[in-house]
Amino acid sequence: MNFSLSEEQLMIQQAARDFAQNELLPGVIERDDAQEFPKEQVSKMGELGFMGMMVNENYGGSGLDTLSYVLVMEELSKIDASSSVIVSVNNSLVCWGLETYGTEEQKEKYLTRLATGEIIGAFCLSEPEAGSDATSQKTTAKDMGDHYVLNGTKNWITNGNSAAVYLVIAQTDVEKGHRGINALIVEKDMEGFEIGPKENKLGIRGSDTHSLIFNDVKVPKENRIGEDGFGFKFAMKTLAGGRIGIAAQALGIAAGAYELALKYSKERKAFGTEIANHQAIAFKLADMHTKIQAARNLVYQAACDKDDGDNYDLSGAMAKLYAAETAMEVTVEAVQIHGGNGFVKDYHVERLMRDAKITQIYEGTSEIQKIVISRSILKD
Repeated sequence: MNFSLSEEQLMIQQAARDFAQNELLPGVIERDDAQEFPKEQVSKMGELGFMGMMVNENYGGSGLDTLSYVLVMEELSKIDASSSVIVSVNNSLVCWGLETYGTEEQKEKYLTRLATGEIIGAFCLSEPEAGSDATSQKTTAKDMGDHYVLNGTKNWITNGNSAAVYLVIAQTDVEKGHRGINALIVEKDMEGFEIGPKENKLGIRGSDTHSLIFNDVKVPKENRIGEDGFGFKFAMKTLAGGRIGIAAQALGIAAGAYELALKYSKERKAFGTEIANHQAIAFKLADMHTKIQAARNLVYQAACDKDDGDNYDLSGAMAKLYAAETAMEVTVEAVQIHGGNGFVKDYHVERLMRDAKITQIYEGTSEIQKIVISRSILKD
């Protein structure tokens, strides 16, 4: 497969690289320390069209392909994974889900504002007892005729306090199991909707992760996405595409750490020469470079499968699994190459290592990806 980029894609990649260097890098360590949401940076990303990259231009989006989106995610993630996950959730989970399965009225009301970055969205699936096991929804949406009454708790929600629109997965008919689950559009100011405390996280500390509490929240019937019982399928279809975004994030984290380690190894001297000249370091760099390129090929393949209209469940799962594992391995080695300096914040690699860990967990753990992959290769 030839992944030669078009002139437009190269321009988009460069624009994202410049933005990351000029707008995300300054203050990234301080935002991480303070768990500060990058509000100003998110606003600027909206102006650049990064918040609704794959949304049709009729709804305020950039109308670009998945590969272009992946290129942007990679470049942003090299510098600031907290900012890139905000982009990922808004693009992959919220905008894509609404554009693909929402009604025209829902698109006109919510999608245009989300795609332009005027507001951002959140995707609410995980619960205290329903993380990887998404079928075990305890949040309920009782059908009251012209509306639903929503009760329950959602956990680990990215953009939890900063979003204005929330796509909430809830159980309407327990007896139907996963076929009794619905997806509802909830607005932040709806009565009975509460934002829980902010999580104090290991990594991606600039993104705001919260629990959400729903106490008799009245949600109009017109805010349901798809037919009655479509919620679980909606969540799985949306997450399949979301994995590509997180795979690109993991790829970017790994590539960013590698670039820092390579530069450092050419500057730092030990035993009379730059440490890059020592085989122990050179071989680490060789392994890192090889794994990153392999991850990049998997991520690009998954993006192309999605753009071509092919089934991307398998390719997306493989990309997410391998890129996440690569991110963790490469960032650990980047810290090692930096030695004692790698253990302090000024050199950035310790933050990238902390950020890498979450890519093995959210949007489906590495173990879940292996289930998806094994089922796919064994079903024939």
